[in-house]
Amino acid sequence: MLKTYHYPKFKYERPAEAGTNRLKHARAVVVGAGPVGMAAAIDLAQQGVPVLLLDDDDTVSIGSRGVCYAKRALEILDRLGVGDAVVDKGVSWNVGRSFFRDREVYNFNLVPEADQKRPGMVNLQQYYLEEFLVARCRELPNIEMRWKNRVISVNPGDEDVRLKVETPDGYYVAAADWLVVADGAKSPIRKMLNLEIDGKIFMDRFLIADVVMKADFPAERWFWFDPPFHPNQSALLHKQADNVWRIDFQLGWTADPEEEKKPEKVIPRIQAMLGDEREFELEWVSVYTFQCRRMAAFRHGRVLFVGDAAHQVSPFGARGANSGIQDTDNLAWKLKLVMDGRAPESLLDSYSAERTCAADENLLNSTRSTDFITPKSRASRTFRNAVLGMAGKHAFARVLVNSGRLSVPACLAESPLNTPDAEAFAGRMAPGMPMDDAPISIGGRPGWLLDRVGGQFTLLRFADDAAGDTYAELADDPIPVRTLTLTPAADPKGVAAHRYDARPGTAYLIRPDQHVAARWRAPTVAAVRAAVARATCNA
Repeated sequence: MLKTYHYPKFKYERPAEAGTNRLKHARAVVVGAGPVGMAAAIDLAQQGVPVLLLDDDDTVSIGSRGVCYAKRALEILDRLGVGDAVVDKGVSWNVGRSFFRDREVYNFNLVPEADQKRPGMVNLQQYYLEEFLVARCRELPNIEMRWKNRVISVNPGDEDVRLKVETPDGYYVAAADWLVVADGAKSPIRKMLNLEIDGKIFMDRFLIADVVMKADFPAERWFWFDPPFHPNQSALLHKQADNVWRIDFQLGWTADPEEEKKPEKVIPRIQAMLGDEREFELEWVSVYTFQCRRMAAFRHGRVLFVGDAAHQVSPFGARGANSGIQDTDNLAWKLKLVMDGRAPESLLDSYSAERTCAADENLLNSTRSTDFITPKSRASRTFRNAVLGMAGKHAFARVLVNSGRLSVPACLAESPLNTPDAEAFAGRMAPGMPMDDAPISIGGRPGWLLDRVGGQFTLLRFADDAAGDTYAELADDPIPVRTLTLTPAADPKGVAAHRYDARPGTAYLIRPDQHVAARWRAPTVAAVRAAVARATCNA
């Protein structure tokens, strides 16, 4: 039991098929009701796909686990209907500071630009996010959630995937047109299918201690290298909801995990860090190792892997859950088009290609962070300490300080789904890039650009006035494209025009996942249709 949170217990209901020979058919089955699995289920359901969501438990995650949700994940959670709840409950922050021994050597700001709806990061215990997502699932009539339903065998076929599911009332068999696997880092389904996950396990251990205390520390991320209170190791401190503070201590590979979790070992470490008589209570303690691994491919026929089931990174950098949520954002719209027969199955291969590329970027950054945080040779430690020693005075050294390169949106610049530029543009909104947000006003009502885009293809059009939309016919295409026109009145501060290097006539084709697919200075209807065909593997 936690002192600040009461775990819900979700009701198990006997499936009608349990203990019978009746077959349960579902267009889409999602296995795993963690943040990534529920994100996948909600995204599909919002597009009209009936989803069967299976989980072998009947509550949310034990302990805070993933706590840092980056701006891009928050923007996706907005589209899933839980963004406000996460931001309102969580602790928003943008600034991180790194210390070497007893002095600050580096700091950063995640949102250096103004006019953004969401902060750079929100800290929130994972159990709250899961609770919000469960509530959202219950609002959607085409999601059927089945708790205490454990998948014990998987048999993929050409037409469907057969799953044997164990419940307290016996077994049943489900036939899924498509199976989305979000059953975590140990992924029983991955093992059932004899699929490998390759990479590196780092020879080090870290202690997580969630501590309840009232403290006047700012809502920032503080990371120490070789601090006086924990010499020759690293430590991390940042704030979560309910006055719960996350503290990480590097332990070394030889530490005994069970011994280190005992209060008599944890409490003196925290007292040494705080350096005063401040009262605190332990909320949750765990020990973990760094892993940087991924599957070779995330699609295997009608089985699609997302989140930790597909890839794992070390926790410093908050690239785990954030990356998993981006997986589902990439997958859901593609799966919907394939299900409806409006795109070939090769579009799902693009899911694997784009997200394995994103995973490789995360693995590279996570590995570099881990090597810097936990140097494994005398030479590596000497280099790191030299960097940290110079960072306080020299700018060139600050860029080398690496306490975990934090999660960033995937940039799909090399994706074959992009239509390459034929004209010159300034700025970073090139094909493959995730959209930048901007304040806009439509019909006199202030809002945000990203709240008006996503879920389907959109032509973002800049014009002197809203009259004369020559692209309206695109809304009736087999893959419809809606038009969003931004006039000077709709972009009163000119932020959108600046960020998109726009002038009258400029138009951007936006994918359902808010990535840029193409851009032009004055496209024809035919050009837009060709870009949609390319972005859906229909070219």
